[in-house]
Amino acid sequence: MVMDVVEIQEVLPHRYPFLLVDRVTEIVKNETLHAFKNVSISENIFQGHFPGHPIYPGVMILEGMAQAGGLLAFQSMEMTKEEAAGKVVYFMSIDKAKFRSPVKPGDKLEYKISVLKNKGTIWVLKGEAYVDAKLVSEAELKAMIVDK
Repeated sequence: MVMDVVEIQEVLPHRYPFLLVDRVTEIVKNETLHAFKNVSISENIFQGHFPGHPIYPGVMILEGMAQAGGLLAFQSMEMTKEEAAGKVVYFMSIDKAKFRSPVKPGDKLEYKISVLKNKGTIWVLKGEAYVDAKLVSEAELKAMIVDK
């Protein structure tokens, strides 16, 4: 299953400048999701992080993983668009976060999310972020889908 940004916005409540997934290239329900974000120098975050030496913040990479994980959870639960519109994903914890290499403007940040555990509305996910097939960040994410 492939999702473009319009379809992503039908599932996630995030909007510019905080929607951090541009496209989903693969979903295997209850297992994995592959997505990406194009990192552009025109993003507001680079005005202050850091002038003259722009680095995409690690917290934004983690948020992108979280959003991709939310997409995987929503798509795995096979809700209608109407049902999904009444739900939201709350992240409960981010553990074992590591940053291995800086992400810069012009990079294509690839997210690989996999399900470690799922029990009802609780999801434990492994998130990995890559640039040019090189691991740049990873974390374990725990989330719950709740009514708005």
